[in-house]
Amino acid sequence: MRRYILTGTPGAGKTAILRCLEHLGYGVVEEAATAVIARGQARGETEPWTHASFIDDIVDLQHQRQVQSSGADVDVQVYDRSPICTHALASYLGQPVSRALSAEIERVILDEVYDREVFFVRSLGFCEPTPARTISFAQSLDFERVHESTYRAHGYELVDVAADTLAHRVAAIANVITAGGTPPHPAAD
Repeated sequence: MRRYILTGTPGAGKTAILRCLEHLGYGVVEEAATAVIARGQARGETEPWTHASFIDDIVDLQHQRQVQSSGADVDVQVYDRSPICTHALASYLGQPVSRALSAEIERVILDEVYDREVFFVRSLGFCEPTPARTISFAQSLDFERVHESTYRAHGYELVDVAADTLAHRVAAIANVITAGGTPPHPAAD
């Protein structure tokens, strides 16, 4: 199974791209940080990202989802973010890179869990706030730069997914994946 990472600027349309790729028949794995934030907010925490356990909670959920999805009957999976993104998030938030995060990054690199080509979704020129995304557009571009440098520092090759229509972005990603020899199974409707 080939596993690709979809990452990039907050608010750039990764989730919409992921839904389209899923419809094309690719396996998809949801972003963990958004789920961790939603769980914390459901418990009444207004800013779960300020808790000491926040980064490790994301790492735990990413690991669980990756292991659980390993048995999926697909040739290709696309992950909305990865532990490398969690490293970028820790850096951006000024939090230390925990032992759990370091160990998970070491595991995914040594075990070659993810393809070395990472789809880096570029900004659409704005960043809509959500309950989980409270940063400004300028901050989202700073966060983008942190992500980019973090992936490069860990030896990944970034495949730019430029600002464009959703259809063009999805087609560009599917073309790269297909060139790797793994077209999707058709999605069941």
